[in-house]
Amino acid sequence: QVQLVESGGGLVQAGGSLRLTCAASTRTFSWYNMGWFRQAPGKEREFVAALSRSGGGTNYADSVKGRFTISRDNAKNTVYLQMNSLKPEDTAVYYCAGDFSLQSRVRVRATEYYYWGQGTQVTVSS
Repeated sequence: QVQLVESGGGLVQAGGSLRLTCAASTRTFSWYNMGWFRQAPGKEREFVAALSRSGGGTNYADSVKGRFTISRDNAKNTVYLQMNSLKPEDTAVYYCAGDFSLQSRVRVRATEYYYWGQGTQVTVSS
C-alpha cells in the first residue's frame, strides 16, 4: 500500500506562487496515474489537475488552466503542482491522489483514485 505525503502549502499573497510536492512511498510509482484535488471550507472536494503515469497526458480544471502545472519525477517518486498567479479563491486544502493502473490514463474524478494524502493547506490573502 502506498502512502502519499503532501508538502509545500502555506500562506501567500494574491499573485504569488507556491509549489506543492507529493511524495509517494512506493518503488512502483511509475505505475500510478496521479492527481491533485482541493477542498475549500463548506465546499465539496474538486478536481484541480491530473497526470497520466507516462507523463504524456494532463488535464486541468478550467479555473486553474494557464496558472497551474502538474508534473512528476518518477526517479524521485514525486508529483508536483506548480501554482502561479494565485487568487484568494484558490484557498483550500490540497490533496494528492494516486491510481495504480496498468493503463496510462488521465483521471479527473475523485472516485477513480484509491490512494490519498492527508492534505496541505494553501491560503491566499487578498
